[in-house]
Amino acid sequence: MPEFLLVEWLGKPVWMWTAFLSLVVFLLAFDLGVLNRKDKELGVKESLLLSAFYIGIAALFGAYIWWSFETGLLVTQDGSHAGIAYFTGFFIEKSLSIDNVFVISLIFSYFAIPRKYQYRALVWGIVGVIVLRGIMIAVGAALVQEYAWMLYLFGAFLIITGVKMLLVPESEPNIDNNAMVRFLRRHMRVSDRLHEQHFFVREPDPKTGRIVTWATPLFLALVVINVADLIFAVDSVPAIFAITTDTFVVYTANIMAILGLRALYFALAAMVHRFHYLKYALALVLVFIGGKIFWNQLVGKLDPTISLGVTFALIAGGVVFSLWKTKNEPETISG
Repeated sequence: MPEFLLVEWLGKPVWMWTAFLSLVVFLLAFDLGVLNRKDKELGVKESLLLSAFYIGIAALFGAYIWWSFETGLLVTQDGSHAGIAYFTGFFIEKSLSIDNVFVISLIFSYFAIPRKYQYRALVWGIVGVIVLRGIMIAVGAALVQEYAWMLYLFGAFLIITGVKMLLVPESEPNIDNNAMVRFLRRHMRVSDRLHEQHFFVREPDPKTGRIVTWATPLFLALVVINVADLIFAVDSVPAIFAITTDTFVVYTANIMAILGLRALYFALAAMVHRFHYLKYALALVLVFIGGKIFWNQLVGKLDPTISLGVTFALIAGGVVFSLWKTKNEPETISG
């Protein structure tokens, strides 16, 4: 193996990062180049099958992480069990991202993006997520490593966020007043109509007649979706850091959960209203994870299997209760 691949970066050898990112690139290329080569409306059945495929890949990768830790090939920076931390983080990120589906649906509706172009925008959005989440996680890891007391801030933030989710009613985001949308419209030429799956087009400027580059509404939707994802990451990233501070485990759990969520979007978008009560289960998860930080530091390290079990039980209970409570509500179609 070349020597540079053995150099450590963010606590792990470069070959580990290269192997994981190569897997992600392969999946995205397969998604765009084979499964979604021709833009089409992704049906609920296809969405569920594709999501099952991604969840299977995530589970296999998690099994590899677990095996690597048990055999000593992978050592975590904080001594936490890599496999348990990965799956706990995966469940939390997957569940927290369900709220993101509602926001993405509103964004597509606002920009009038047809369903057959939505999946391409979501897949390309993963590229932005890979970079933005990477930056957030790297900064978070550096802060925790340099200032151990940052974990207490994460814990307090999670508890406050969880309590807020329990007590404060949800409000619908106002995309028309979104600062990013206003900024882009002021500083870019934005076409007032779609150009199929294109993010940019070359067309005449109505004032000068010169051929210039225009951004399309699909590009604006892509940018706003990535900004929304970054905002949601403010909750999910500290939640995973509360489980483990190992950068590799935090990042891979995040990305694997998001990869599958994009595929699941078209099934969830039609029934996202049926997960209304999941919000309260997620709030309890955040309070539990935040409280666990203080327990670990002040009393003693909580068994990670208990953490995984409580997290899974709360999320599963929230899903089951939501589906049961809303079983008579009609489906809605988005986009």
